[in-house]
Amino acid sequence: MKNQYMDKLIKVKVKADEKENSVEKLKEDEFLVKTKAPRKEGRANESVICILSDYFNIDPSGIRIIKGHTSSSKIFRINDKK
Repeated sequence: MKNQYMDKLIKVKVKADEKENSVEKLKEDEFLVKTKAPRKEGRANESVICILSDYFNIDPSGIRIIKGHTSSSKIFRINDKK
């Protein structure tokens, strides 16, 4: 099921090294994403992209980090247009 966030920027607070993967919507364009992956070597970023792709039901290639590659606060572009 596609939803209204396609081709939008969203703010994401990431918590790595958690017990489970999850997404919590905080506001219309803000999310808390918890991932089991560690912060090392970009693993948490890769995991968050996969978690968000499942949440938004789009291909992971449609999700890009715009800002915050090394921070827990990130901005992602969600775009499933081909």
